[in-house]
Amino acid sequence: MEVFLIRLLQFMLAISLLVLLHEGGHFFFSKLFGVRVEKFYLFFDPWFHLFEFKPKNSDTAYGVGWLPLGGYCKIAGMIDESFDTEQMKKPQQPWEFRSKPAWQRLLIMIGGVLVNFLLALFIYSMVMYHWGDEYVAVKDMSMGWKFNQTAKNIGFQDHDILLGADGKTFERYDVDVFRHIADAKTVQVKRNGKLLDITMPDDLSLLTMLQEQPQFCRPFVPAEIDSVMPQTPAAQLGLKKGDKILAINGKPVDSWNEFTGQIGVLQDMMTDAKTHQDSIKLRTVSLVYSHADNVDTAQVVLSPELLLGVGQTTIYTYYKPTKLTYSFFGSFPAGIKYGLNILRGYVNDLKYVATADGAKSLGGFGAIGSLFPPVWDWMMFWRMTAFLSIILAFMNILPIPALDGGHVLFLLYEIITGRKPSENFMIKAEYVGFTILILLMVVANLNDILRWLGYM
Repeated sequence: MEVFLIRLLQFMLAISLLVLLHEGGHFFFSKLFGVRVEKFYLFFDPWFHLFEFKPKNSDTAYGVGWLPLGGYCKIAGMIDESFDTEQMKKPQQPWEFRSKPAWQRLLIMIGGVLVNFLLALFIYSMVMYHWGDEYVAVKDMSMGWKFNQTAKNIGFQDHDILLGADGKTFERYDVDVFRHIADAKTVQVKRNGKLLDITMPDDLSLLTMLQEQPQFCRPFVPAEIDSVMPQTPAAQLGLKKGDKILAINGKPVDSWNEFTGQIGVLQDMMTDAKTHQDSIKLRTVSLVYSHADNVDTAQVVLSPELLLGVGQTTIYTYYKPTKLTYSFFGSFPAGIKYGLNILRGYVNDLKYVATADGAKSLGGFGAIGSLFPPVWDWMMFWRMTAFLSIILAFMNILPIPALDGGHVLFLLYEIITGRKPSENFMIKAEYVGFTILILLMVVANLNDILRWLGYM
């Protein structure tokens, strides 16, 4: 429950900040061009609100709604998600959105996206300035990588050292490594001191690479115990820091990859457990481990969540990370480059959304919340906030009615052709776009529920 509350608090804080600044972008340009803003709300307020305040001599009511699905800035004389058609039947007023030149209306509509995009680059820059950039260089991973059966069928072997793809050198261990491998024609590796080119198939999918258990490839990390949690199966067994897991249920283990893979097998089998006795039987595993230079075998009952209760060593245990620091002004080029690379990768991955596996991988609020760390970590919080800000900017600029991008599309049509779409058309388009968004939201959050129930 504590982990859930920490993630929920981080998620709510990040989303509230992003929504307020996004709507603030619309608000700023509206005020700049003399357009009246009737409401400025964090969260939605169907039927009632939690708080509302209207300053004296102000046209704008500021408030907080009860439905935490975003927020809105109600601009006078504009067809938006409020579907205020009565206002549109009245004569145009000089302070309304619809009475302004198309270029001013365009700036008002892209204001939110612009703020979110610039905010993300600013946050990344400040993260670089305050914490620097730390990563493990792929070239330093001298123990090589572990590969699953799909990768081995292509030609990879355990302990191959990844060098690059299509002549481009891998720099850091992150998702870009998987992206480059998925798109590559050849991948360069070092095997037993020799350089080799591995020819890649045309149908390799990044989504499949990341979803397979075990994953397509992971840095080789010996199954060495880093720590033991008290009052856990590992503590009861007497495992200590530095002990190594050698086998589980008769399956050899030389890295945490195999151990995690075998736990995954047990998780699949647990779905068929009908009784408590069935569960205990499946959770009782045979463990071979090295302990104080001796090899021991023992039966141990894993926790109901199939946890042994040990902290695993990581690549940072064996490799010295590359640490980059930046001056205040030097952090901006680094932050901008990092943010643009995040955006580029996200846009590239959108091609998978149209596939069946891609649709299943869509996540709602639960999936987004789970991206935040289980403990409060300011660096990770700001990185996640920046990531969500870039995603919010990109998604909002998509040419879907009811999104900012839909309004931008119609405004560009008006600027190019000199003809404004009819209000009746705009209202119908808004309904269509709103329906699409609701359906996407239902699918994404239904996926979260199905994953939580173990059906996906």
